[in-house]
Amino acid sequence: MFTKILIANRGEIACRVAATARRMGVKTVAVYSDADAGAKHVAVCDEAVCIGPAAAKESYLRGDKIIAVALATGAQAIHPGYGFLSENAQFAQACAEAGLVFIGPPASAIKAMGSKSAAKSLMEKADVPLVPGYHGDDQDADLLQQQADKIGYPVLLKASAGGGGKGMRIVENSADFKAALASCKREAISSFGDDKVLVEKYLTRPRHIEIQVFADTHGDCIYLFERDCSVQRRHQKVLEEAPAPGMTQERRKAMGDAAVAAAQAVGYVGAGTVEFIADYENVDSSGDGGAFYFMEMNTRLQVEHPVTEMITGLDLVEWQLRVASGEPLPLKQAQLTLRGHAIEARIYAENPEKGFLPSIGTLRHLRMPAAREFEVTSAASQEAIVRIDSGVREGDAISPFYDPMIAKLIVWAADRQQALASMANALAQYQIVGLASNINFLQRLIASEPFAAADLDTGLIERHQDALFPVSQPVDIAVLALATAALLMAERNATDTGANPWTKTSGWRLNSQLQRQLIFVDDGKSSPIAVLYQSGGWLLEHGQHFTQMTLRQNSGSDYVISLGEREVRGTVVLDGAQFQVFTGGRQHTLGYVDPLAHAGEAETEGGRLTAPMPGKIVAVLVAPGDQVKKGAPLLIMEAMKMEHTIAAPTDGLVEELLYAVGDQVAEAAQLLAFKANI
Repeated sequence: MFTKILIANRGEIACRVAATARRMGVKTVAVYSDADAGAKHVAVCDEAVCIGPAAAKESYLRGDKIIAVALATGAQAIHPGYGFLSENAQFAQACAEAGLVFIGPPASAIKAMGSKSAAKSLMEKADVPLVPGYHGDDQDADLLQQQADKIGYPVLLKASAGGGGKGMRIVENSADFKAALASCKREAISSFGDDKVLVEKYLTRPRHIEIQVFADTHGDCIYLFERDCSVQRRHQKVLEEAPAPGMTQERRKAMGDAAVAAAQAVGYVGAGTVEFIADYENVDSSGDGGAFYFMEMNTRLQVEHPVTEMITGLDLVEWQLRVASGEPLPLKQAQLTLRGHAIEARIYAENPEKGFLPSIGTLRHLRMPAAREFEVTSAASQEAIVRIDSGVREGDAISPFYDPMIAKLIVWAADRQQALASMANALAQYQIVGLASNINFLQRLIASEPFAAADLDTGLIERHQDALFPVSQPVDIAVLALATAALLMAERNATDTGANPWTKTSGWRLNSQLQRQLIFVDDGKSSPIAVLYQSGGWLLEHGQHFTQMTLRQNSGSDYVISLGEREVRGTVVLDGAQFQVFTGGRQHTLGYVDPLAHAGEAETEGGRLTAPMPGKIVAVLVAPGDQVKKGAPLLIMEAMKMEHTIAAPTDGLVEELLYAVGDQVAEAAQLLAFKANI
């Protein structure tokens, strides 16, 4: 076994690898960029070395620097985690040439599976079922369109060197093909340095089922069951679970055998995942029927590996270290057992209501449910288990340079129904302030009828937009009351400075009572509330209804109030001009209109179109003087390695372009001058 390894990654996966290494008595070396000098993964490793500026291409993607650090610190092996250099065949080869063990498959296997088109050819020879499509080298746009017409629409364009949902476009008809192809190629060259694409038949309601495989250097290869990763947004996974609902033993074995055949076809070693799309529409009540097709192989440890760990009780990182050091697989196929059900939710800094745009900022308040951190559990008892894998702490920043993941929340229980209940309970306890998160969306998602009933496919989110993105309802009086209590206590703490009667905020008035009008803003709508100060409490008036409020308990940001006959508990965090209210397992954001604020500070955008987040202009689709219709694409930004189209808010005239292709823009920067038609 190694005595020291270098972890060539950051965030939660670097912390995850370090946790297993520490348990095994293996020393760890962290590498970090300037932006990550104070990051959690730096703190949890035994040593840490800076490798460059914040941009990944100047730090985490600099294989030469990483290898130099490994040699200088005496590391014997490099664990690449996922992303960055984890599937880079040149890096794996460079490690071997430097005398370092790459904790992953050989460079030849990475190269074989790194090109989606080449991998399809290999799988065809290995009798692994494939989706009908074109995987050739000729990338002429007319030829690709002809192939798509021949396959039949809808088709899926996929970057040949891609992954993580990037460089993918669904094309519904021939007329839209060329524009989608150009966009797909732009994103592919930006993300992977290779704009080659393949064209495949797009199944309208497929399940995304992946098989965890493991192979050693002694010729053994096994599969550790399956994961269902069907619930996705923009081709990126949101929820993962194991085992796959509705999976029969016969189908599991067939898919497992196909995955092992795929791995053996490329001489695979270590942990890998073979991804399939499966047709469940034609499966009968006994579980028979329906086809499955090879999609791709990820030659690394997957983000969602914890659900496999929880149903098997096995530490896959430990297996990686053992196999990489030359040991045989710890278990044979017949020795593996599957127990219970596990679900993983990816908690991201993003705004689901704004097209899942990543959110950037500081985690000013972070409260998590009680959980085990990075702990693999054999699940010997029947009690539900909650696990959190995270690479950030309260006070850390989510920057524009890297993936905006905050944590992975994993639950295990004896069956799927109990696991769902455990996940709902854990999500209700999560509190995040300082940036947008997908917590509320995840709560709606796991409670939705199709997910609860395991009616899964990759289009679930898009198909159930109305349920998952409901029209906002007027804010409940309990939320307003908690915000009011927090405001009143903040004012009291800020102004009550001793015996001076003029600084008191008790509301005392000579021969009268103080009455104030507070105005909160919920989802752009004003929610006024009148507050009448009384002895021992307040009388609230909202919507012509009167309610008595008493503060019963206040500890920091936690409040217990009486609202008439009702007891209300919650947490209120003041975040600038906003009140973040957590109550009833939900988060509510209320703005506060300060009557003492300077008039005119709340500026409307008028005819301006602004950048939703920091990024780069990759395409300008209009010119000054153009008349455009509402919804017409004006320009395309790239942010967090994803393309975002800026569209016309209404019919109007493009008056001026303020940025050109290649320009970097800041969040909220005015991109162009636009005049609406009257």
